[in-house]
Amino acid sequence: MTSVSNPPEIQYFNRLSGQTEIEKVYGDWFIRFLYTSGAGQRVGGVFTNKYFSKLYGTFQDLPSSHKKVRPFIDKFNINMDEYEPGSRPSLDPRDSYRTFNEFFIRRFKLGKRSFVAEPHRMPAFAEARYVGFDAVSEKNVYPVKGHFLKPQELLGNHQVAKVFEGGPLLIARLCPVDYHRYHYPDGGRVLDNFRIPGAYDSVNPLALRFKNQIFIKNERHVSILQTENFGRLAYIEVGAICVGKIIQTHRWNKPFLRGEEKGYFLFGGSTVVVLGERGAWKPSLDITANTEKGIETYLHLGAEVGVKP
Repeated sequence: MTSVSNPPEIQYFNRLSGQTEIEKVYGDWFIRFLYTSGAGQRVGGVFTNKYFSKLYGTFQDLPSSHKKVRPFIDKFNINMDEYEPGSRPSLDPRDSYRTFNEFFIRRFKLGKRSFVAEPHRMPAFAEARYVGFDAVSEKNVYPVKGHFLKPQELLGNHQVAKVFEGGPLLIARLCPVDYHRYHYPDGGRVLDNFRIPGAYDSVNPLALRFKNQIFIKNERHVSILQTENFGRLAYIEVGAICVGKIIQTHRWNKPFLRGEEKGYFLFGGSTVVVLGERGAWKPSLDITANTEKGIETYLHLGAEVGVKP
């Protein structure tokens, strides 16, 4: 078993810098304890249920939690020039958030992100670290050898899953330091939406190495979308440890536009999974190439994440 004191580094390819970088992990000691030590695995159930995550999320809403914001920004070198300030009057935007959760769901300033507009190009629906496959099959395993993601397991519904068998797959992992709002990748309408109850394990790659069924065991919110350019999509928001809530800001019974906000995660690292119909589109080449190497690709919200063949 991997030692808690010597965990593997998490590497990812940064499309913006063109370099492979090492991730700074928030709460890395806790993740290492929980998933790489015998003691952590024995008590893991205490921390990976919804009650702990909701309680932890409640603390991020307390007025005293605003004291955590500035140290967090400084430790992870977050560029606050890109974000709208909070509701607390302050000369320094780092001190303008009344709670940690207000900071956590901060919005980008107008013009700081744009969505690719060409109909054949799919824009990134989250600012995140991506893995992707042209077609879901037993040949494509993630995150570890011997396990792959099946539409039926992800969606919990055999009839709905048939639509997406053999289709493309994207997984967008949002770290606690990231922008935590997620968006629609195209215009269209919602055909169906439902919630699948489950656990709240970490979606950190280290956790996935030791517990490879997290994406099909964690709580999930599923929306089946009919899009203008990419056919039907299964859009799945996955809860994770310390995610207080998954909030839907767009009313599901109203049409949506490309780039429009769909919702957000309150405190914690979290994931969005998108499944497509066979042959309708495929992930961008650098994403699939890096996935084959076993690393994620970091890109900005709205950048190209997929293309029509």
